[in-house]
Amino acid sequence: MKQTTLICGKYKLTLGSETKIMGILNVTPDSFSDGGKFFAAKDAVIQAKKMEQEGADIIDIGGESTRPFAESITEQEEINRVIPIIKKLADQINIPISIDTTKPAVAEEAIEAGASIINDISGLKFDPDLAKIAADYNTPLILMHMKKNPRTMQTAPKYKNLIEEIKQFLSDAVKITQTYNISRKQIIIDPGIGFGKTFAHNLIILKRLQEFKTLNFPILIGTSRKAFIRNLLAEDNKEPLSISTIVETGTNATVAAAALNGADIVRVHNVESAKNSLKIINAIKNAK
Repeated sequence: MKQTTLICGKYKLTLGSETKIMGILNVTPDSFSDGGKFFAAKDAVIQAKKMEQEGADIIDIGGESTRPFAESITEQEEINRVIPIIKKLADQINIPISIDTTKPAVAEEAIEAGASIINDISGLKFDPDLAKIAADYNTPLILMHMKKNPRTMQTAPKYKNLIEEIKQFLSDAVKITQTYNISRKQIIIDPGIGFGKTFAHNLIILKRLQEFKTLNFPILIGTSRKAFIRNLLAEDNKEPLSISTIVETGTNATVAAAALNGADIVRVHNVESAKNSLKIINAIKNAK
């Protein structure tokens, strides 16, 4: 992909030459990997500043767990979780903040508080009016593919043509953005690793990631600590594999594969580890 520059409020983020890092900040009590760890505002702020120091290019804040079989929360509860943290962080870090939400009201309050990217895991399927918020604030919009919803997405997901169906879903989501006159330069796509996919589907997406380049948008990939990694590694290891060093090694293998196959942004929990892997991968990609 040719270089493209996202306008993220007062920040500009250039994509194309090197894979960027989005650091995950879950302010939830029940996320699959780090639920509850950064639920307190003080802990969340410390973690976000740490990820910035380690090399994150974006901090992605989410107040509602999207793990498989997760229950939804109210709009107000999500606002109560994320807005105080965004307000605190906006003046303390010097990189864009992304709000991970499917709710327009949450997105708008987050942007007013200092966020400058919207990350919609539903690809506008849950509420197309989220696109209006992105248009009104000229905010980059991440459109992710998900089959069904978090409560049902991992119940025997099936595809006749995995890659083409995901591409069509994302193309349809982009069409919605065009009715709101959102610039194509402000759109990012995400095939949705782990969201309505079997373990085999996840591996195929990583292997064939280049095929999504035909859509002509930057690609974000989130594989960090997901179940397919733990599943692949579990047979040979006896220790718990939720956030072990072994799982981080597996995550970095997927980060490297994604970057080599065309990912412009990787979404990870351990920024320092991913940064070291990407330093090598980016050097390989740009070798002459």
